Amino acid sequence: MTLRYVTTNEGKVREAREYLDSVEPLDYDYTEVQADTLEPIAAHGAREAFRAAGEEPVIVDDAGLFVEGLGGFPGPYSAYVEDTLGVETVGRVARAELGETPRAAFRCVVAYCDGEGFAATPEPVDLGDRRGADLSAEDRGSAATDDTVAEGSLPVKLFTGSVPGRIVEPRGDGGFGYDPIFEHDGQTLAEMRTEEKNAISHRGRALAKFAEWYAER
Repeated sequence: MTLRYVTTNEGKVREAREYLDSVEPLDYDYTEVQADTLEPIAAHGAREAFRAAGEEPVIVDDAGLFVEGLGGFPGPYSAYVEDTLGVETVGRVARAELGETPRAAFRCVVAYCDGEGFAATPEPVDLGDRRGADLSAEDRGSAATDDTVAEGSLPVKLFTGSVPGRIVEPRGDGGFGYDPIFEHDGQTLAEMRTEEKNAISHRGRALAKFAEWYAER
């Protein structure tokens, strides 16, 4: 069965194919809800894309840079902040407020929807509700199982990956986005070769968790 990855980024598709068979891109511009965490955004996107794709299985990812001392800012707003303030400005503000190399992390959430319920596992499930609201499993207090899915809801399984690092002066000519200011294990992501970056990728770590689970689906 083909798994649809909601993206137009060929790099993401190539990365996904390192973990999964039969992955194809799906060009669909889903509505990005406003939230302070990645999970409800990715879940809403997966639920919407599943319906738009004719109820074929889909995955959606959402990612962001989370600076510890800034309350996780820019977090889910990373793309908007990059476009409006710029990467170097974010780096300057973080270092000015928190010191020379403040701690941060790249986080990614992969959301999967196939219209069915899910047996309980450590990974959370976003249930939604009959009014269309998207509530995380954490908000509900527990993960969903097949026999707890509310009538009319579309459960979404969530898988997270993260990479710890520090915010530094921009270095490197590779990568994109916040890569030049994010240092992991002595190198910024912009200084790494593509293979090195993919090996520690927050998206790759989320995809690896999903692939292991999906193989048993």
